[in-house]
Amino acid sequence: MEKKTFGKLYETYYMRVYSYVMTVVRQGHMAEEITQETFYKAFTAESTFRGESSEVTWLCAIARNLCLDELRRQSKSTEMDFDAEMDSGINIESEVENRDASCRIHQALQELEEPYRKVFELRIFGELSFREIGSICGKTENWARVTYHRAKLKLQYLTK
Repeated sequence: MEKKTFGKLYETYYMRVYSYVMTVVRQGHMAEEITQETFYKAFTAESTFRGESSEVTWLCAIARNLCLDELRRQSKSTEMDFDAEMDSGINIESEVENRDASCRIHQALQELEEPYRKVFELRIFGELSFREIGSICGKTENWARVTYHRAKLKLQYLTK
């Protein structure tokens, strides 16, 4: 891929890929790192783009794999951090109570089962079209619309 073409690809899709990654990892710094790595992999492995999907779908697929890798790494280190925290005597309960008020909506999202949560987050936080969401999930645009509508209904129920 030429530098000029890659630059245009980067300018066009950076925010969409970043938004998608943010819905998955929910940490700005990590999302930036993964987004940068996504474009690096796309640039260095351009032969993997076969044109069977849109460029943004291809980029989001790369980003998804990188997110999963990072989340796996984090889950292993979180287990070790939790053990260290228990040994240090930090009162986890009081920290949870302090955050409780700000996390109610987030908790409702976490209670949504897949694929509802994923579709809702891609639509709201990722600002992706239903066609793009369907493509990322390997489904149709109509499936994405219906799943999003059902996710909204479930969220309304969970937040009552």
